[in-house]
Amino acid sequence: MSSPLQPSIAPWLSVADGARALAYYTDAFGAVERYRFEDDGRVVVAQVAVGPADFWLQEEPGARGAAGPVRMILTVEDPDAVFASALAAGATEVFPVSDDHGWHVGRLEDPFGHHWEVGRPLASG
Repeated sequence: MSSPLQPSIAPWLSVADGARALAYYTDAFGAVERYRFEDDGRVVVAQVAVGPADFWLQEEPGARGAAGPVRMILTVEDPDAVFASALAAGATEVFPVSDDHGWHVGRLEDPFGHHWEVGRPLASG
C-alpha cells in the first residue's frame, strides 16, 4: 500500500534553451535532474531539484523570464558560496549578499531572466 501523496508547490520556469538551462542550474546551484522529456534532441520539459526543493523548466523558444510578480528564493547553508557559483555560471548580480530583514541574502538574475534570492535566515538571539 502506498502512502498518500503530499501536497507541494513547484515553480515552472519558461526558458529559451532547455539544455543550456539544465547546465546552468547544475553549475550554479548544484541542481540534480529528476526527469527529462526530449523531442528531436531538445530538452522540452525537465524536473530538477536543489536538495529537496523541486522546480520545473520548459523550453519555449523566445521565452525570457522577467522580474515580474514571482521571484525564487533558494535557502541554503552557505549563501555566499552559492551566490558566487551562480555568478560564475553566468548570472548577473541585482544586489550583493548582505544581512537585511533577518536574512543573509543576495539577489541575482539568471541568464534566462528569472530572479533568485539566495540566502538563509540569520540566527535569532
